[in-house]
Amino acid sequence: MSLLEQHFDVAFAAPDGIKKLRELILTLAMQGKLVPQDPNDEPASELLRSIELEKELLVKEGKIKDTKTLPPIALIDIPSRLPNLWQWTRIETICEIIVDCPHSTAKFIPDGIICIDTNSFKGGDITYHKLRYVSEETYLDRINRLSPQAGDVIFAREGSVGESVIIPTGMQCCLGQRVMLFRPTKGVLSRYLQLSISNPLFLTRLLSVYKGIGAKHVNVKDMRNALISLPPLAEQHRILAKIDQLMARCDELEKLRIDRSQRLLTVHTAALDRLLTAKDSSEFSTAWSFITQHFGELYSVKENVVELRKTILQLAVMGKLVRQDPNDEPASELLRSIELEKQRLVKEGKIKQSKPSPDINLKEVPYDLSSGWEWANLQDVLALVTDGDHQAPPKSDTGIPFLVIGNLNTGKVSLENCRFVPHDYYESLDWGRKPATNDILYTVTGSYGIPIFIDSDLEFCVQRHVAILKSAKSSPVEYLLHLLKSSYALKYATSVATGIAQKTVPLNGLRKMLIAVPPLAEQGRIVEKIDRLMGMCDRLEESISSGKSKQTDLLNALMPQL
Repeated sequence: MSLLEQHFDVAFAAPDGIKKLRELILTLAMQGKLVPQDPNDEPASELLRSIELEKELLVKEGKIKDTKTLPPIALIDIPSRLPNLWQWTRIETICEIIVDCPHSTAKFIPDGIICIDTNSFKGGDITYHKLRYVSEETYLDRINRLSPQAGDVIFAREGSVGESVIIPTGMQCCLGQRVMLFRPTKGVLSRYLQLSISNPLFLTRLLSVYKGIGAKHVNVKDMRNALISLPPLAEQHRILAKIDQLMARCDELEKLRIDRSQRLLTVHTAALDRLLTAKDSSEFSTAWSFITQHFGELYSVKENVVELRKTILQLAVMGKLVRQDPNDEPASELLRSIELEKQRLVKEGKIKQSKPSPDINLKEVPYDLSSGWEWANLQDVLALVTDGDHQAPPKSDTGIPFLVIGNLNTGKVSLENCRFVPHDYYESLDWGRKPATNDILYTVTGSYGIPIFIDSDLEFCVQRHVAILKSAKSSPVEYLLHLLKSSYALKYATSVATGIAQKTVPLNGLRKMLIAVPPLAEQGRIVEKIDRLMGMCDRLEESISSGKSKQTDLLNALMPQL
């Protein structure tokens, strides 16, 4: 027992440690290892004799029916050794009544008498907000065999098998579907029975007979015959008191873990906000210094690594990720090169002459740019922003892959379960509707805001819910890909999205997205820095997973020693 208490800290560190610790406490309790035995306690064998006499009296009084003689417990069937005063017995032996629910669906009404089913309880407690009700007529029909009373144990025999609850004092109810009821005898505490039949070790033994069957469920016969460890009545009281004490400690650990995680998230969010809002290099250095000083603690949780990735991208598009070089050719030259390429594509008949983008109002830009950078609309850094064919394409068993959002929502092109269109249909499409190497796809409906870089010469086409960002030779594709993954881009897409049930980012809105364009040389430095920092984030997440795995392995190694 002392070993269990010594390793609460190990359970705290492991990802599912507290959950496993709760399960271990129950397992130890049902094995007679949670509290010391008292040689002065009346042994369970005497308790069983008293229970037998009590049940015989109830049969004579007509309160319960006589049950068939249960088979003796063979030595080979005994799961484990128990303390001297304990006894293995079958559940039916220690219950006055075990009854299944009515095999019919109750007719529910907005208010009335409670009908308990598997939705009515979780974690040993009544889920009052999920209770359902029946009329008095339905209630009387459903208690024909048995009227549930306070102290009865309700057990989920299907679906969430093993969930259980004790009917509280004053609750009038009947049984819904997929549950069974246990009424323990006077020598067995309701809560001891409840915890015994919800114990993971008991459920593992019980459900092992259903191996290979689809939906897990338990029938009444198996529960009647299932073995349960029975301690003296006095020890049952001590066990429950100890369980309450240890579960309270688990509650404290859980709250401590939640508070710690929340504190880390709050501090980290504030630190990143200071980075993003720094007005000069001095403020930026101070903010970054705080993060580096507390790096180990801040990045002990994956949630903070996720936020760090977002901040890296945001700093990149704000010009705060790498140093500027005054010798770099300014972004205005890059934009001129892209415009010349677009004019060439117009002459070749690949795109239409578009209206010049309106002048950008510097009072409306989200932040100031570094020297050499320029604000531009998304359409200004690409050859064309279009989408898939708006007409339903002809279907084909083979041919050219036709991709929908489901083939792209992981951020990569997937041909799994894709549809096909005929070659002649694909050939008839405009140049802009044939994605090619170095183009970017961008989902605009439903799961909108996902950019996908095309790095192969695979021929395919896409549905209308996918935007095609056709690149010019000078388009800053790699930088643009990172920008479209940033929280800035997603926030903009959300602001222009239309619709209620399913949001859609309109092409006109997408074309007007303001893009902070850095000099070409700086783009290379930015992309290199992003790749390096994202690699660091990958290693951080691997380290967190590895550390948690080691803590879990340590906890699993300790459990058999208890």
